Amino acid sequence: MTVIYAIIIFCLLIFVHELGHFIVAKACGVKVNEFAIGMGPAFFKRQKGETTYSLRAFPIGGFCAMEGEDQDSDDERAFNNKPAWQRALVLIAGSFMNLLTAVILLMIIAFWIGQPTTTVDKVVEQSPAYEAGLLQGDEITAVDGREVDEWNDIITYVGESEKDTAEITVLRNGMEMTLVSDLEFDKQANRNKIGITAASEHNPGYAAVAGVKNTWNMTVMMYDIIKQLFTGDVSVKELSGPVGIVYAVNDSAKAGVIYVVYLAALLSLNLAIMNMLPLPALDGGRLLFLIIRKITGKRVTDEMEGKVHFIGIMLLLLLMVYVTWNDIIKFIVPIFS
Repeated sequence: MTVIYAIIIFCLLIFVHELGHFIVAKACGVKVNEFAIGMGPAFFKRQKGETTYSLRAFPIGGFCAMEGEDQDSDDERAFNNKPAWQRALVLIAGSFMNLLTAVILLMIIAFWIGQPTTTVDKVVEQSPAYEAGLLQGDEITAVDGREVDEWNDIITYVGESEKDTAEITVLRNGMEMTLVSDLEFDKQANRNKIGITAASEHNPGYAAVAGVKNTWNMTVMMYDIIKQLFTGDVSVKELSGPVGIVYAVNDSAKAGVIYVVYLAALLSLNLAIMNMLPLPALDGGRLLFLIIRKITGKRVTDEMEGKVHFIGIMLLLLLMVYVTWNDIIKFIVPIFS
C-alpha cells in the first residue's frame, strides 16, 4: 500500500502540474508536441491531433513538450514566437495548479476534521469536568465569568488559570447554569485541563477559509526553510528525495488516510514553490530568462537559454542522486545493520 500511495501521489501531483502548462499552452495557441507523465521509456503512447500523449516507466517526473520551448523554431505557433505575457502565463500555470491543489486538499482536511464549537462532545470519566457534572451537549458560554466565543477561548481561559478551580457557565436544555470544576495540570501540554473535548461542525465556509490560511502558513514555513538552506542553518543532508518521500508516505499511511492527504498537500505546495525558484531548468528560471530577454532584446538567443537550462537539468539530476543516496543511508542501510 505504501508503494501504491506513493505512486498515486507522485502521478497526481505531476499530472496536475503538467496539466496546468498544457491547458494554458493550448489556450494561448502554443503547439504541444507531447504530454507525458513519468520519465524514461514510454510504455503507452497515443496520438491525438498534433499532440502525443504518453505514460513512461518511472513516475518521478513528466513534461509538456512545446514546440520552440528549448530551441529556435520558425513555426508561428511555437512557444518562442508567442508574446512574453503568454509565455509567462504558460510557465506560471504549472506551479499555480499545484498551489491550487494544495489549497483544495487542505480545505478537504479542514472540512473532514470540522470546526470545533463551544459545545461539549465528550466528558472523560473521573475527570474534573465529570466530577463537576458537565454533560455531553452542554454549550459553554463563559469560564470564570469571561465570555467564550470559540473553543480556543475555553482552552486559553482554563489552561492559563492560576486558581485551583474554574467556574464553567453552560447552557443546558435552554437553561443557564454555572458548575465549579477542579483543574488538572497536564505536564506534557504545560497547561490546565478539565477533561472535555469539543463537538465539531462541518462548515464549507470555514473549510475554505482554513484551507487558504493553512496554505499560507505552510508557504511561509517552506520559504523559511529555503532561507535556512542558503544560510547554512539547515544542512542539504536534511533534504529528501523519492526514497524519503516513500518513507514519509509509509509513516503517514500508518497514522491514517487524512495524514496521507496532508502529505500530498505539503508535497504539492513544495512542488509549486520549488518550481518557481529562479534557477536554470525550473519554471522560475525560465521566467527569469523571459524577463532578462524582454529587457535585453535578442542578446540572449533561444539556443543560449536552452544550453543554460540543460546544464541546470544536469545539476538537478546530480542533486537528485546526492539526495537519494542520503535517503538510502538514512532509511535503508539501518534496516540491514
